[in-house]
Amino acid sequence: MYAIIDVETTGTGASYGKITEIAIVIHNGQTVTETYNTLINPECNIPWNITRLTGITNDMVASAPKFYEIAKKIVELTAGKIFVAHNAQFDYSFVKEEFKRLGYDFKRKTICTVKLGRKLLPGHRSYSLGNICADLGIQITDRHRAIGDALATSKLFDILLAQNNLLESSLFVHQTYPLSSEKMSAIPGKTGVYYFYDAQGSIIYVGKSKDIHQRVLTHFGNLQTKKAIEMRDKVAEISWEETGSELVALLLESAEIKKHKPLFNRSQRRSAFNFGLFTFEDSDGYLHLKINPIEGEEIPLTTFHFQQEGIDYLHNLAEKYALCKKLCHLDNCSGECFEAQIHHCQGACTGLESAANYNLRVNKSVYALQYRSPNFFVIDQGRTNDENAIIKIASGRFVGFGYASTDCASENIEFLHDCIQKYNDNRDIRVIIKGYLNRSKNHKIIEI
Repeated sequence: MYAIIDVETTGTGASYGKITEIAIVIHNGQTVTETYNTLINPECNIPWNITRLTGITNDMVASAPKFYEIAKKIVELTAGKIFVAHNAQFDYSFVKEEFKRLGYDFKRKTICTVKLGRKLLPGHRSYSLGNICADLGIQITDRHRAIGDALATSKLFDILLAQNNLLESSLFVHQTYPLSSEKMSAIPGKTGVYYFYDAQGSIIYVGKSKDIHQRVLTHFGNLQTKKAIEMRDKVAEISWEETGSELVALLLESAEIKKHKPLFNRSQRRSAFNFGLFTFEDSDGYLHLKINPIEGEEIPLTTFHFQQEGIDYLHNLAEKYALCKKLCHLDNCSGECFEAQIHHCQGACTGLESAANYNLRVNKSVYALQYRSPNFFVIDQGRTNDENAIIKIASGRFVGFGYASTDCASENIEFLHDCIQKYNDNRDIRVIIKGYLNRSKNHKIIEI
């Protein structure tokens, strides 16, 4: 049995968007047996551009039921059925997120008719719902409304089912997994880190996801590469650790890969960062950049596995920001550097350019490598609604992470130091933290 679903929403991202309309078309593999459609009050404003696309206005949803009022109906209609949608990741993520806000873990197997269309009906110029339906002669009434799009998807699904049977394909055959159905059902659809083990109990893969259950299904359903098939065949057990925070999941994943060096993790396995990029000021006030071995307590701006890796990075930095290669210790000449002779260096090596002007470019070149503050906590989403994840940076280095109640996180700064479990700092960790802080808007920073 299949539940063919389409949702209209207030935006393109499930984490901040809400559902304004949902349609569910029940299909038994031969024909449609039931339909359900309702507007939903998103309890927020519908942007004008969305209204222009869908025709759904704020007035139309004002008296519509809120999601929690129809949640039970959705669960009942989709229970035991495969969630089918055109671009299933979009629709499924919105439905999951709405249930997540209610504290319910909505999990269904999914089929994407976009992906199936590309496999079973190759050669079309586009696989968007409007274009593929036009090519196949499927009429869509009420385009960009949930019931119109869901019914059109059901007709497309009929064609895909027929083509699948014609080709004697196994795309619709019930998926088998290397783990028991009980174990698969127990995997949470929440943010965290998961571990695959072989028959000897060794960790062979570590991964992270905002939806562990769905990511594991993706692994086990991936039969496209030799590596994916080999890993799937070796999996004998799975464990997981919920983190709540995506940042903590990224940090824990990186640390666990470096610790266990799993067979099927190719990136982040190396843990020896032997060289670093350091900066210092000379007696004339000019800032120098230099790749040196990491020794003692001095903290590098960033780290490298190999010296040449760092030298190549510094060459690129010098080219991009017109830095003097002599002051970057990439040119060992006694007078002016070669770059100054061809007018690529502005003369810092001979005092022609002032230290103040030159240092501005040096600071600009390393700005992205530095935290905005040397000492701070990142306060992020916890594993429950009354908990926060705490990530600590001290003296410009990652210290570790832990968890605290939301009350402690807002009222007792001293307690936050005690909840931190220590982890190693390295370049991968710094890239992860800086990248997350730049793209995420859901965290809070407390300077210490």
